[in-house]
Amino acid sequence: MMLTRAGEYAVRCVLYLSLQDRERIVPKKEIIEAMGLPDAYLAKVAQSLAKSGLIQIRQGARGGYRLTRKPYEINLLQVVEAVDGEIFLNECVMSPDSCLRSPLCGVHQIWQKARQRLRDTLAEADFEQLARGEFCKK
Repeated sequence: MMLTRAGEYAVRCVLYLSLQDRERIVPKKEIIEAMGLPDAYLAKVAQSLAKSGLIQIRQGARGGYRLTRKPYEINLLQVVEAVDGEIFLNECVMSPDSCLRSPLCGVHQIWQKARQRLRDTLAEADFEQLARGEFCKK
């Protein structure tokens, strides 16, 4: 499983906003240039982030984006799932009824465990730590 391009761009956007004053409306063009994001992707990603309540979008000449929460209140899991949807590793984890063997299947249990560990790891990584480069130092 790979993170989608939209998920990666969402992470970059939130990371950049985490480095800014939370009250500042950051122009879209500034984020695009600083983080190497395509204009069309950022607009789409920002809509998903705003719908999830992670960022605010202000339209107009003085428009742009800002976080709606403090960086330590936002984690990687929230950002990735805001754009890509809930993380599932395969069909049997997403929809256990799709396989009659799921309740008894040892492989299903491993997929479930791996999914939960991935989600836990992403949830532990908040954007204050990431912005300061501290997460990898733990």
